[in-house]
Amino acid sequence: MSSKTVLVTGATGYVGGRLIPMLLAQGYRVRATARSMDKLRGKSWASHPEVELVQADLQIPETLKNMIHGCFAAYYLIHSMNPEYTDFVRADRKASNNFVAAAATSGLQRIIYLGGLGSDSKILSRHLKSRTVVGEILKSGPIPVTILRAAHIIGSGSSSFEILRYLVERLPIIVIPASIAHTRIQPICIRNVLYYLTGCLEKNETIGKTFDIGGPDILSYRELFELYSKEAGVKKPLFIAPYLLRFSKLGMKMGIFIAKLFLPVPPSIAEPLLEGARNQVTTEDDRIREIIPQELISCRNAISRAIQKDSLQIVETRWTDAGELKPPEWAQADDAPYAGGTLLQGGFRIVLDSSPEEIWPVISRLGGQTGWYYGDFLWQLRGWMDNMAGGVGLRRGRRHPEELLVGDTLDFWRVLDVSPPNRLILVAEMKLPGEAILEIGLTQPKHGRTELRLGTRFRPKGLYGQVYWYVLLPFHNLLFGGMLREMARMAGRTIIEGPVKYRPGPISI
Repeated sequence: MSSKTVLVTGATGYVGGRLIPMLLAQGYRVRATARSMDKLRGKSWASHPEVELVQADLQIPETLKNMIHGCFAAYYLIHSMNPEYTDFVRADRKASNNFVAAAATSGLQRIIYLGGLGSDSKILSRHLKSRTVVGEILKSGPIPVTILRAAHIIGSGSSSFEILRYLVERLPIIVIPASIAHTRIQPICIRNVLYYLTGCLEKNETIGKTFDIGGPDILSYRELFELYSKEAGVKKPLFIAPYLLRFSKLGMKMGIFIAKLFLPVPPSIAEPLLEGARNQVTTEDDRIREIIPQELISCRNAISRAIQKDSLQIVETRWTDAGELKPPEWAQADDAPYAGGTLLQGGFRIVLDSSPEEIWPVISRLGGQTGWYYGDFLWQLRGWMDNMAGGVGLRRGRRHPEELLVGDTLDFWRVLDVSPPNRLILVAEMKLPGEAILEIGLTQPKHGRTELRLGTRFRPKGLYGQVYWYVLLPFHNLLFGGMLREMARMAGRTIIEGPVKYRPGPISI
């Protein structure tokens, strides 16, 4: 057991969110950092007595002054490959340079960085090159750095696993260049990754060294797809490798188009990963296995575990957890109505013979596999349009079928605030000519009755944003009224009044 404090950057991300409980179980104090304090507070470990929550943004040096002081070790788990950055390579470099500068005078003793496998070949993808460059920047500072280089991480909720699952389960025929189909890779189970990360803290011989980490199996993408189909009990896809796809540009364009159509991850993530599919990613040395011995989980078992956790809805973290939660500045109760420019708003309300507690379970199941209760075709059409525009679309789904936490994704929304059984506020993450918020609220104006409200607020950007609002307004009116009626029906409650229009007021977050 140790009372030393460990800094975990990217604490709300896929790996960071799972690493922290392991560090706590081993007796470490943890300083968890992320850009959103609300997302940090929403984590299951946030109230642990040995956890300190710190809001910091590695893109903004001023926020890093007190982040590192008092910590003896730091995990660097920052990756800028998400829709927030048009140039993730540049963002990655800026973040790592800022971290090195902040760490130089902090008293930090060591840094542990999770990077990516890949040789220094000329065809190395932007994603893998960026991972390598970040490692070099971290090593350029005065603090010794341990680098763990991993290939595909297999685990419930990981982006690699979600792409694998969607391709195999959605595509009976996979059109892929032969060179990519036969590329050799060495996936590793998330449990093994976490054990290596925590093990480095106990092993001084890992300080200042670089290690390759991988699972026990080396296989091709085609073999990986076939292995998943067998474990999932679905028909093995047919692979086709047309001659024209030998030309990488054409193959990449087709891959990006397919990603927009079928994958749950947005193009900003899918494109760099697909670009890296041509790179062989296998370990070049296995020294880490002797320093931190553990039972390496086979690729078959890793897939089986991930499928089982998905089916049981036991997913601790997902790739969608990463990213900043951005409440629009105009969505504050103390702002004047004219603050920030034009604010367009509208909604519907109904009165039910029920209590909020009886209605809330229906609201908490919104999205994902449940859908939106009314006009699902229109929601799906909007999601498809968002995919084609390079947005996140509807296929991100949700982390849990019933539970909602601040920062959770809900299709192309993200939970901005949730207060059962009275309020759910969602901020839009689809491609929009403006900023949008959707609010569902429940109040009890009279004993035994509940007013259920569904309202939206939209801050348009320019004339196009205003045109967009008024073109879609008839569809919003149709959807919102229908959704309220269906919510009442799903809850088994009688509508006493409505649906009638109402004008949403300011939001207090």
